[in-house]
Amino acid sequence: MILQQLYTKCLAQGAYFISSNGEGAIIDPLREVQPYLDLAAENKTTIKYIFLTHFHADFVSGQVDLAKATGATVILGPNAKAGYDYHSASDGEIFILGDLSITTIHTPGHTMESTCYLLKDKQGKEEALFTGDTLFIGDVGRPDLAAKTDLTTHDLAGHLYDSLHHKIAPLSDDIIIYPAHGAGSACGKNMSSETSDTLGNQKQNNYAFKLNKEDFIKELTDGLTFPPAYFPHNVAMNKKANTDFDTIINRGTTALTPDQFEKLANEKEVLVLDTRSVFAFAKASLPQAWFVGLQGQFAPWIGALIADIHQKIIFIAEEGTEEEVVTRLARVGYDNSLGFLEGGVEAWEQSGRTVVATAEVTAQEFVDGIATGDIKNPLDVRKAGEYATSHIEGLPHMGLDEVHVNAHTLEAGNTYHIHCAGGYRSLIYASIAKSYGINSVVNVLGGYGAIKKADTSSIKLT
Repeated sequence: MILQQLYTKCLAQGAYFISSNGEGAIIDPLREVQPYLDLAAENKTTIKYIFLTHFHADFVSGQVDLAKATGATVILGPNAKAGYDYHSASDGEIFILGDLSITTIHTPGHTMESTCYLLKDKQGKEEALFTGDTLFIGDVGRPDLAAKTDLTTHDLAGHLYDSLHHKIAPLSDDIIIYPAHGAGSACGKNMSSETSDTLGNQKQNNYAFKLNKEDFIKELTDGLTFPPAYFPHNVAMNKKANTDFDTIINRGTTALTPDQFEKLANEKEVLVLDTRSVFAFAKASLPQAWFVGLQGQFAPWIGALIADIHQKIIFIAEEGTEEEVVTRLARVGYDNSLGFLEGGVEAWEQSGRTVVATAEVTAQEFVDGIATGDIKNPLDVRKAGEYATSHIEGLPHMGLDEVHVNAHTLEAGNTYHIHCAGGYRSLIYASIAKSYGINSVVNVLGGYGAIKKADTSSIKLT
């Protein structure tokens, strides 16, 4: 038996490859399917099944393209309805894979079609459970994403409690739990950075197994933040066949000369995106470019900040990363990349066009400037929870996740010094603020991490 977890850090997402005697399955594949085809070829495996634990909200899955490429059957859980060919599994249905078997365990709660898949070896011993967003390591899936008028968040939390305690808890303690997500995902509140664990450990350490039903529902429904705006769009895309991935890549990786790039950039409905490093963007970029660098949580921030999933995008990339940019945009449903600036910012500048730099200060200069009053408009743009944990006393909070709202409250004539945790999100904030007419924004190098290492005796950290 071969069991491989394919973990994508950018999305904090785990897909799975299982193979036995030449027959294989993929669980929760990402949009691009070539890695799975390569893995199958490497292991002389024919992909027989593609299992989806549920209709994912935070990424677009590649089950349709993968089924076309392999002839495999897409398996969805009970209650799932999709606009492509699939097999609707019943609770307890068994699928044979070489010497192995995979049993459907319907676990409604995160969503009503949510389903776990139990892997057994050829002797029938329970080996692993692929839990999707029903059970994470240290947490469970949020219960609000599938709420509707006749099914509340509280209802879903109650279903999730029943699924955990009546369907999962009775399984063998030594089976390995393989979830769809880990720390960093917006699909839960407090996931572990671990990407697998035994069920026995989770029953001992995961709060979800320790609470009674009433307390469990309260814990899950209190303090829920609004899900990113792109989540319902991704759910809808996962219920239908979408533009095939190769078409998206071919269009998105079109090389554009500075003249072609400028013509598109001047169109109102086209967004210019700079995906390079923090250092490269701060040094020089196009005046209207938004920064979302590939090195950070690229796809989640794209989804959180670009409201229109059909947004036309042209981009600047480090040479050789163009296909990766288009791939990572498509993973969250942004399929309308039109091309990239050939030769990058250097070609743009050499053509006589304007580039702009983003002003920066060190953490110590920031601290000293606050203490002396020379810095008059400092801002903390981290998430609310980070700010609540620790911040500079008196420093206003304006989270990046709400920049499209709070940037309107800034004054165009002021200079704002902003920091996040490490200098990545503050640069995103600075670039987007410019689109709202806030042109004088200074980024704090290294963010709050660097601030805490500076001499802070002149200010107070709460």
